[in-house]
Amino acid sequence: MSSKADITVPRKFDISQFIKDYGWCYAFIAIPIVLFLMFTLFPVGYAFIMSFQKYHVLGSTWVGLDNYKTMLQDDIFWKSMKNTFIFTIGTVPVNVAITLFLAVLIFPRAQKAQTFFKASLYLPTVASGVTIALVWFWIYDPTTAGLFNMFLGLLGIDNVMWLGQSSTALLSIMLMSYLTGHGAGIILYLAAMGGIPKSLYEAADIDHASSWSKFKNITWPLLKPTTLYLLVTGIIMSFQVFMSIYLMTQGGPNFATTTIAYLIYVHAFEYYQFGLAAAESFALGAIIIVASVIQFKVMSSDVEF
Repeated sequence: MSSKADITVPRKFDISQFIKDYGWCYAFIAIPIVLFLMFTLFPVGYAFIMSFQKYHVLGSTWVGLDNYKTMLQDDIFWKSMKNTFIFTIGTVPVNVAITLFLAVLIFPRAQKAQTFFKASLYLPTVASGVTIALVWFWIYDPTTAGLFNMFLGLLGIDNVMWLGQSSTALLSIMLMSYLTGHGAGIILYLAAMGGIPKSLYEAADIDHASSWSKFKNITWPLLKPTTLYLLVTGIIMSFQVFMSIYLMTQGGPNFATTTIAYLIYVHAFEYYQFGLAAAESFALGAIIIVASVIQFKVMSSDVEF
């Protein structure tokens, strides 16, 4: 039987001592929390309320679900959704495949060569998106001054209105994404490859496994977490593609390159339909969340994090 001396009496909570011991910790945490509330949570909450209103500077009118009904009945909205899905499906898997291919080519090289290629391929990521869009706008110039049409002229082919006709405008934007922005993914893939135990490859060499067999059975399975990350972030970014559309085509011709992000901008800052733009932004957010959840459900079952 325990004696009275063995009974632990709970100590009374001392708020002043708690503040003295942990006050600075919570003070540092409070700064990012306040910034998050001011610049993220509050704007999102206000935009959600705005999606049920017809917004006016001097006073908004509550319209319920009218903005969402208008959105669903708008043919341009569905056109923009179609363009966004085409852009996403046509660019994200291809870009991930290109990134993986380049990483596989770079990884066996010497350390200095790896550093050179990583720096060279990462450079477009550091460069301004505006600068890259303007360079590609010159490449697609419909006259012989454009780089692509210059090559076509050497082959005796007439100039092509790359950004000026519906059949090629969206494909031209997609092609631009294929040739830029692989640097960050390459660095992630190279880091993941560097973490694969060399003993696995040594065991495969003992069994006289081919290079393709080693990639298929060792490299690719162990790169699945990195691939999942690149797919999720790539889809999120492609659903929000805006800058290249705004600078190069303004959604044309005939809405052939109008994406949902650009349509939100047009409704908000050209037509001042902030309620409709807010409704479209939440529709876009819901689609991104659903797409991300599906990817995790499909791909993360055999992925170890």
